[in-house]
Amino acid sequence: MSLAIRARRVFTGTSVVEGGVLVTDGPRIAEVLPDAPFDVALDDCTIVPGFVDAHCHGGGGASFSGDAEAVLALHRRHGTTSTVASLVSQSLDVLQGQIRELSPLVKAGELIGIHLEGPWLSPARKGAHPAAALRAPMASDIATLLDAADGTVVMVTIAPELDGGLDAVALVAGRGIVAAVGHTDASYEVVREAIARGARGATHLFNAMPPLLHRAPGPILALLDDDRVWLELICDGVHVDLDLVRYVVAGQPGRAVLITDAMAAAGCADGDYQLGDLPVEVCCGVARIAGQDTIAGSTLTLDAALRHAIASGVDWTTAVRALTVNPAAYLGLSDVGSLAAGHWADAVALDADWNVRAVLRRGDWLVEPT
Repeated sequence: MSLAIRARRVFTGTSVVEGGVLVTDGPRIAEVLPDAPFDVALDDCTIVPGFVDAHCHGGGGASFSGDAEAVLALHRRHGTTSTVASLVSQSLDVLQGQIRELSPLVKAGELIGIHLEGPWLSPARKGAHPAAALRAPMASDIATLLDAADGTVVMVTIAPELDGGLDAVALVAGRGIVAAVGHTDASYEVVREAIARGARGATHLFNAMPPLLHRAPGPILALLDDDRVWLELICDGVHVDLDLVRYVVAGQPGRAVLITDAMAAAGCADGDYQLGDLPVEVCCGVARIAGQDTIAGSTLTLDAALRHAIASGVDWTTAVRALTVNPAAYLGLSDVGSLAAGHWADAVALDADWNVRAVLRRGDWLVEPT
């Protein structure tokens, strides 16, 4: 089935087409035209590429290790058509089991991959990861998990200062997987070496790492200062001040990647939840480890991240690219992130206030136009 959808404007990821018509051919995009016959009119909306979330743990009351379909359903309603399932630190046996459960969803195209956020993290910067599960990276352990994944792991977060950490970065990068620096207490010099060894991602920049100090710039400056590194930002106004988000996105528009880092409570009411083995309390939309001040993921969706970014002063096309074009490039994806001929027909229609009005995934409406 083909569709022709007219909108007030269509942003392809590279250009804005006023009064544009997005034409699909089954599950793929055929073309975007400045004027053409149409089947559906969304004349008060802006059509943009489907959102790509490179770092997400859960939503809709569930985690990816529990009910992946519930998580996907929630985030798809909010415009995310391509999602990486992030897993928190657990024992190697538990992680191996979770990978085997999620891998079929990757191979079926429901997920774009799996992200191992641990267990090779710094105990000093563990955030909402159980201390007992953390370990220094060993080549045999990494190989065990990656072999179990059979090509479905697309990212691994590593604290490079750990014993074997730099070799682990090189091992992961050598397999064509994104090695990301995060949950780290590393120095500026160690992170520079990790980048030289192949690290290409900053796992939620600013969070779970030392602050940038004038005599000890630490990982933040090393990550910001190298154009090869993609910069993840949790744009909820809780994890990072929105003025700082604006500064980074405006200064590094081609490298900024807006993520959710969402946990089970995304899209749900305040209350008690779980993140891995840890109990989490959500109050006023902020998730924290029960009885502590430690933030435990977010309750964010990417449409809300977009609104926050635009409200902070980021140009709307730059903000959209930070959750479409940029994360697709970060993950090496060639058929999502932009409205280009031959790409998957994934698109989001947004109203004047940047709220989701309709969602198209692979040529089918997930949220029908209203």
